Amino acid sequence: MKIIDVIRNPKYSKRLREVVGTFRQYNLDDWFGDIPLQSFRDMLKSQEIRAMRDNPLPERLRLALTSLGTTYIKLGQVLSTRADIVGPEIAEELRKLQSELPADSPDTVLQLITEELGQPPEKLFATFDPLAFSSASIGQVHRAQLEDGSDVVVKIQHDNIQEKVNIDLDLLLVLAKLLNDHVADARPYQPVSTAREFRRTLLHELDFTSERRNMERFTRNFAEDDSVCIPEVYRHLCSKRVLTMDLLVGIPGSKPSEIQASGEALDIFAQRTATVFLNMIFRDGFYHADPHPGNYMLLDGGVLGLLDCGMIGRLDDSIRELFSELLMMLIQGDSESLADLLLRAGSAPEDVDRVAFRTDVSDLIIEHGTRSLEEFDLGGALDQLTEIVRRHQILMPSAASLLIKTLVMLEGTSRELNPSFSLAEVLEPFKEQLLRERLDPKRWLRRISRSVRDLDRLAKQGPRNIAEILDRLQSGKLKVRHELEDLKVVTNRLVSGMLIASLFMGSSILLSQQLPPLAGGFSLIGMVGCLTAVILGGRLLWKIK
Repeated sequence: MKIIDVIRNPKYSKRLREVVGTFRQYNLDDWFGDIPLQSFRDMLKSQEIRAMRDNPLPERLRLALTSLGTTYIKLGQVLSTRADIVGPEIAEELRKLQSELPADSPDTVLQLITEELGQPPEKLFATFDPLAFSSASIGQVHRAQLEDGSDVVVKIQHDNIQEKVNIDLDLLLVLAKLLNDHVADARPYQPVSTAREFRRTLLHELDFTSERRNMERFTRNFAEDDSVCIPEVYRHLCSKRVLTMDLLVGIPGSKPSEIQASGEALDIFAQRTATVFLNMIFRDGFYHADPHPGNYMLLDGGVLGLLDCGMIGRLDDSIRELFSELLMMLIQGDSESLADLLLRAGSAPEDVDRVAFRTDVSDLIIEHGTRSLEEFDLGGALDQLTEIVRRHQILMPSAASLLIKTLVMLEGTSRELNPSFSLAEVLEPFKEQLLRERLDPKRWLRRISRSVRDLDRLAKQGPRNIAEILDRLQSGKLKVRHELEDLKVVTNRLVSGMLIASLFMGSSILLSQQLPPLAGGFSLIGMVGCLTAVILGGRLLWKIK
């Protein structure tokens, strides 16, 4: 969608004015003013009183996103995982975002269930409470009971939320493109790629089928572990907008005093919770990406119950290997290898100051490397590392950023239960597992297999690609884009190369014609000319290198 389409469509233009007006109200419209479009400048002429002008930027941003509703609240929550883009202060503030909306009316709820599941609630459940006991930005939750007496909760998507979110997502992509094209200060934040990634994430979350599959996969992964409980989902009572699952009754992790009063040792509970999340990450490569204290609870028998499986992270072999190496280098204090790893894995600008970057990483290692394993502040070290990466504008893979955010949050929430908790200490048993994985012959076979596939693809596609290039060259349609950083230097080298080549060719002719004076049957002038050309050519090649 283009900006002209947005302006001409009343539905989009009205929402755009609300977005721009809200950002202006919270004194966050500096970037909009740099967009050279009269329509934007007209929107910025409002004389509305600006709120909280003197408050910190992170706080104003959080409040602005909150006032704009579901899509922007979710955007803030996604950005809270990208401290490498927005910085640790903004990321930390955005983690406070609360996604609450008024619940839909009982009549709307009953109609939606009938449309989604094909029958009214009274025929599907023994009892169903049409009044929600909790309501968030995307859905609301109701209590119900099955015919067999099982207590369940029914999560229902808000009415018409899909249409509202689609409008906001279209607008966000348009704004991201405008910022990328017209605002230089915005480009390091990768607005277009961030908007596209967010679009995929939110549309995925709007489909409750995805959350159901996540819960079923977690259930399979912990089928042999009686200390972990994931609510059972009932497929015949689920759809894209309705999710029915068991009701878990326990003490939330956000109430440590009640957990302690129940007889459970807080340090043991914190360690058990962290171990479960680390098993998800390093054993399964599929993990719950929101270890908020409200998303896990203590059940009877010391069992850990997990809730809200909408936000998850996946680790493929490359990201798992990257992160395992990062953690080991960080804990072992290998600053040189850590800096090389980050530069190799991230997307660094061409003019990145590698010396300054290595110095910053070294300072981080010096600060944290002298601590014992029990005192090692892994969350703090990861936060500082993220700030170093952001300061040098190195963009990390989104999967790695989400994992860093999850580990930082996990250590923070665990320390609310046990102030002396050390995530590095809990990670210690996983180091041996990571080493075994790196030495596992199956891992090397997989890498060899991938290399063979790449070579096979190159063998199949290479000749075709070369043929296409030659066809375009022959037809005059081949276009080559090349940016010259210093045209004068390039021109001088080109002229020097032509002169050296001419000298060598001329001297070779003199040698072949045996032009006197001769030395040993060879033309002396030709020998001197060839030798001079070789020396000058060598110097030119050295400079180019």
